Amino acid sequence: MNEINNFDKYEALKLKNQLCFPLYACSKEVIKKYRPYLEEIGLTYTQYITMMVLWERKAISAKELGEALFLDSGTLTPVLKSLALKGFLTRERSKDDERILLLELTQKGEELKEMACEIPLKLASCVNLSKEESLTLYNLLYKLLRE
Repeated sequence: MNEINNFDKYEALKLKNQLCFPLYACSKEVIKKYRPYLEEIGLTYTQYITMMVLWERKAISAKELGEALFLDSGTLTPVLKSLALKGFLTRERSKDDERILLLELTQKGEELKEMACEIPLKLASCVNLSKEESLTLYNLLYKLLRE
């Protein structure tokens, strides 16, 4: 009986039994597929998803953006500085509360949207999933994120 308990205990440590590993590996591989398309418009993946939120919202606080992207301020700050230097967004402290950093899409940032709009379609052709499988995976991943 003790041998079975040890087997079960160590079985859980095998990489093939980890849910986190295929999620991690798939994330890296999918982001790698984005790279050539994003290089064409001068963005990294993190900059791209940041711009996606700004294209949708036009203006947002850095805190709200971090929550939308599941990113902490340490990761987000250099991304925002870089996007501001490229002229895609403005960063300004709130007049009411200086702790709040407000972000706003610029005209140049809006123009970038035109260049980026085909990227999701290009990527869809690189992923070997049916529409139904993609939707199922999408829903399952968001279910994990909400927990």
